[in-house]
Amino acid sequence: MSKRRKSKAQKELTILKYIAYFLSGITVVLIGVAAGYYFGFENAKTELEQKEKEKKERRLALLKKIEETNVPTVPSVQERLKEVLDKEKVKTPKKIEPKESTKKIETKTTDTQLAEFSKKLKEELQKEYTSATHEYATEDAKTPPERLKRDVKAITSNKPRLAIIIDDVSVRSQVKAIKDLNMNLTMSFLPPSKARPNSAKLASKENFYMVHLPMEAQSYSAEEPHTLRIKHTQQEISQRVRKIKELFPNVRYINNHTGSKYTADERAMNRLVLALNSNNISFVDSRTTSATQVPKVMKNFSLKYVARDVFLDHHMEKDYIKGQIKEAIRIAKNEGVAIAIGHPHKTTLSALRESRELLNAVDLVYINKVY
Repeated sequence: MSKRRKSKAQKELTILKYIAYFLSGITVVLIGVAAGYYFGFENAKTELEQKEKEKKERRLALLKKIEETNVPTVPSVQERLKEVLDKEKVKTPKKIEPKESTKKIETKTTDTQLAEFSKKLKEELQKEYTSATHEYATEDAKTPPERLKRDVKAITSNKPRLAIIIDDVSVRSQVKAIKDLNMNLTMSFLPPSKARPNSAKLASKENFYMVHLPMEAQSYSAEEPHTLRIKHTQQEISQRVRKIKELFPNVRYINNHTGSKYTADERAMNRLVLALNSNNISFVDSRTTSATQVPKVMKNFSLKYVARDVFLDHHMEKDYIKGQIKEAIRIAKNEGVAIAIGHPHKTTLSALRESRELLNAVDLVYINKVY
C-alpha cells in the first residue's frame, strides 16, 4: 500500500509540475501580448501623428502651389481658401523610400489633386461671389429689369450726384477692399447668419451704411436665412424689422436682396413699408423685377420712390463694368441724380478704381445725399 501511495503521489506531483509549466507558459505569452500591444499602440500613435504632420505639410504645400498658379481670387478668398482646405480631405499616400519611380507617381498624384482642388475652389467661389444676375434669377439673364426714368431736373452749379451701392457686404476683407478705394461708396450689409456672423459688428464701425434685406424671389436656390415672404403677417414683418434695427442701430436705408416675388406683391410691400416707417427706415428698390409694385406703394404712403438705375456687374468682365459706370454717369448728367448697384468682387472694385477719373464728372455721394 505504501508503494502504491508513493507512486500515486509522484504522479500527482508530476501533473502539478506540468500544470505549473503550462501556467508559466501562458503567463509568458500574456506578458508578450501585453508588451506587444503596448509597443504596437505607441508605434501606431507615433505613425498617426506622423501622418497628421504629413497631411498638414501637404495642405500647406497645396496652398502655396495654388498661390503660385494664380488661382483667381476675390475679396476674402484667403479666408475662404483656408476654410475649404480645413474641410478638404486629401488622402496622403504612404511614404515609400526611396524608389525613383515611386516619387514620380507621387508627384503626378499631387498635381492631379491640385487640379481637382482648384476646380472645387472655383466652384465654391462661384457660389459665394456671383454676378448681379443672382438678384433676379428668374428674369431674362441677358438684361436686368428696366429702370424707371425720373423727371429730368436742371443742373445748376453743383455737379450731378451719383450714389453707388455695394451689396452683399458681409466680411472684413470686403470692407477693407471697399474702403481702400477711398470713394464714397455705400456699403449694404447682409444680416448676420451662420456663414457671416460678424456683418452687424463690421457695420457698427462705419459712419454710414445700409442693410441688404433678403426678400422672397420667384425662384432662387441659395436663399438667405430669415428671408421675408409674402405670406408673413404684419406682426412677423414688424418683428423682423425691429430685429434688423436691433442688429444695426444706425440703419436708415434698406434695399432688397433678391425679392423679385416680394416687391411684385403690393400687399406685402405695404406691410413692409409700414414697418420700416415705424422705425424711421427708408426703402430703396433694387428693381429686381420689372413687375415691382414699390412705386405704387410709395405713392400711397406719400413717400419718394428711390430705385436702382444701373447694375454695374450684371456680367463680370471689367470692360462691361466700366461701360456700366459710364452709363450711370450719363444718367446722372441727364437726370441730375443716378443710383448704381454693384457687388464686392475684385473685378468690380478694380473697374471702379480704374474709372476714378471718369467719376470726377459727378459728385459721388452716399445714398442719403442723392435727394
